[in-house]
Amino acid sequence: MVICGRPNVGKSTLLNRFVGRREAIVEALPGVTRDRKDVEAEWNGVPFIVADTGGWTASGSELDDKVSLAAERAISDADVCLMVVDVAVGITEEDERVADLLRRNRPKGTVFLIVNKVDGETRMPDIWQFVSLGLGDPWPVSALHGNGSGDVLDAVLAQLPEAKRQPRPPVVEDDGTFDHGRSLDEATFDVIGVGGGAIPKVVIAGRPNVGKSTLFNRLIGDERSIVHDMAGTTRDSVNTVIETPDGQICFIDTVGMRRRSKIDDGTEYFSLVRALQAIDE
Repeated sequence: MVICGRPNVGKSTLLNRFVGRREAIVEALPGVTRDRKDVEAEWNGVPFIVADTGGWTASGSELDDKVSLAAERAISDADVCLMVVDVAVGITEEDERVADLLRRNRPKGTVFLIVNKVDGETRMPDIWQFVSLGLGDPWPVSALHGNGSGDVLDAVLAQLPEAKRQPRPPVVEDDGTFDHGRSLDEATFDVIGVGGGAIPKVVIAGRPNVGKSTLFNRLIGDERSIVHDMAGTTRDSVNTVIETPDGQICFIDTVGMRRRSKIDDGTEYFSLVRALQAIDE
């Protein structure tokens, strides 16, 4: 499942609501999320992967275009897409363009139109304007307060392929398995038992703009991290497990490390904390 939409509609807040913890960095500014972030979650005993994406824009800077392209790739890979819009703002031109992209590229029934920030009954009449996007009936939610999120997850899981809707078998105590209730980031930081072996963790760290994300993409063989010559392009730790002839390896891309005295904003501070946690593990 992928969460998509234009910038600053509450995609990362919705991801955090689904998984029940602060996995994605959230700030009341557009463009905080850039890289795709996959997190393992669970609802009613059924595990699933939910992916947060950067805000899709029709045009912008070179970096904006790369963020949009990464979102489009995530959309093409997903079983179900949640397009998030903002009831307080209404329909924008970019909402219409994202909806057009989804109508052209997604099978019918695999897109859910999520109207966010419906924090009270007074907002309910406003959700119906979004029907004009052509993505079916809107689903009102408040990602901040949790209203409607459970209904959305019930409907999403019903759309997943049968093979992906199997409840997780109960975990036997002390059997070497890891806690599936945590995110991929947390889970892969542990030494995970796989067929008697383990998944080693390799963190790519360093100061800003030395090529960490380029190296990460080369090692995993995919363009998962957005690469740009602007320092600070990576905002959050991104991890991927790859298969090698000798077993699995988890690579983690991290933000550029700077002295705390030179950190200017909250987003950069939380990014640094995530990087330090990855190194500690």
